[in-house]
Amino acid sequence: MPVIDITPDLDARTITINAEFAAPVDRVWQIYADPRQLEKIWGPPTYPATVVDHEFKPGGKVTYYMTSPEGEKFGGYWKVESVDEPHGFTFLDGFADADMNPITDMPGSRNSYSFVEKDGKTVATYISTFESAEALQKVLDMGVVEGSTAAINQIDEFLKS
Repeated sequence: MPVIDITPDLDARTITINAEFAAPVDRVWQIYADPRQLEKIWGPPTYPATVVDHEFKPGGKVTYYMTSPEGEKFGGYWKVESVDEPHGFTFLDGFADADMNPITDMPGSRNSYSFVEKDGKTVATYISTFESAEALQKVLDMGVVEGSTAAINQIDEFLKS
């Protein structure tokens, strides 16, 4: 399984996920840079993602929704801050309504994804920082640890296809 560990830290208001993938950095990077590939891994297996907009550059916006097993759609967005191909990127992540407008009373996070090559594999570090411990606790209660683990653990299998 790619996920090595997940560390929520209420004091620091962060969730840190460490993972290792059986592919070089350039290949892992392609998953995030290509909206059709991103759809295959962004949501947990039971909540597949559909990417609507994918402007993967500084100042760009990525919008998507995940569809529940019952057909309910949950929107989200990224506001891309920086892109350092293929080493990482930063973005603001938030919840969105059906028209892809931000839902301001839901917790958002600032995210930093980094990828480092080690022995032909990719070591990834995903850090999400929230505005408050309460905001972090809310997403923890919503199952972000379980959902993120399930989503990230799809990557190695996807890379084999």
